[in-house]
Parts: sequence; structure tokens; C-alpha cells
Amino acid sequence: MSIFTDVNTPGSASSHVSTQTQAETDRLESETSHLNTDVHIPVEEIQKLLPHRYPFSLVDRIIRYVPGKLAVGIKNVTFNEPHFQGHFPGRPIMPGVLIVEAMAQVGGIVLTQMADVQGGLFMFAGIDKVRFRQPVVPGDQLVMTVELLSVKRRRFGAMQGRAEVDGRLVAEGELKFALVD
Repeated sequence: MSIFTDVNTPGSASSHVSTQTQAETDRLESETSHLNTDVHIPVEEIQKLLPHRYPFSLVDRIIRYVPGKLAVGIKNVTFNEPHFQGHFPGRPIMPGVLIVEAMAQVGGIVLTQMADVQGGLFMFAGIDKVRFRQPVVPGDQLVMTVELLSVKRRRFGAMQGRAEVDGRLVAEGELKFALVD
């Protein structure tokens, strides 16, 4: 049973769910418009689903969830994060690998809530076609949309991730996962 069944509230679908064409976005919107997809899952609930902890817990809240399809999460970027001490002094920029990891953690919410996936830990199996478009700096709110592309033998998955700040694309890429026992 999904943790989200008790917290779903009626709402409308978001307009930026995929890096695909507008037609693909419209198709996904129509397929999911009947679902209650606006959710507010706080970090305490996220920690019940994901093993990550400080300083590597990179999702502050889930704001949208479509079972077996996608999740949208938020990361509030603050100057107090340890990586900003050295990346870079005088010009703090969130490392790209941490943006990708944050997207993966949002994807982990989708994967851990799939009914046919039991136990184990999802880990990266590959990262493809990742592009960084804009720097992410303290004070930004990173909004990450991660859509499930495929699942094979209930052990391998592929997801498309997209990260935005103020509606601007900052990073995108394909994330591959494998379930390990």
C-alpha cells in the first residue's frame, strides 16, 4: 500500500511534466487528469521511504505524485550546505552531481511506491544524456520532475529527470536504476 493514499488532495496536473514535446505533455496530462496528484509529503515522510540522511538527503518535499508514473519534488538550496565551502569560495554553485542525485531521490519515491517492487535498495545503474543548462545557487528552489520511462523484470528502471529554478531548465537527463538485495 502506498504512503500517499492518505495524503492525496484534489488538484490539477502540472504543466511541466516531461522533457518531451507539447503533444507528449498533453498526452500525459490527459492520462493522469482523473487522479488526485497534488500532494504535500514533508521530509519526515520522505525519510520513511528513502535511506538518505544529512548531508545527503536532497529532497525537502514532494508536491506531486502520480503512482507508477512520476513525482515532483522540491529542494531548497541554502548557503549552509557543506559543499558550498569549497564549491566555489566566493561563488557558491551547487555541484551538478548533487542536482542529479536530487533528481534520483525524487525518482526513488516513484520506485519505492510501486506495488510489485518489494524490499531491496535502488541504486544508480547509469546516467545518460545529462545536460546542465544554468547554475544553481543558494536561495534557489530546485523543482525536480522525474518520470518513469520503463521497468524491466521489476529490478531495472529508467527515468527522465528535469530540474528547474523559477521555471528555467537547469538540468535534465536519463537516470537508470537497479534493485539490489
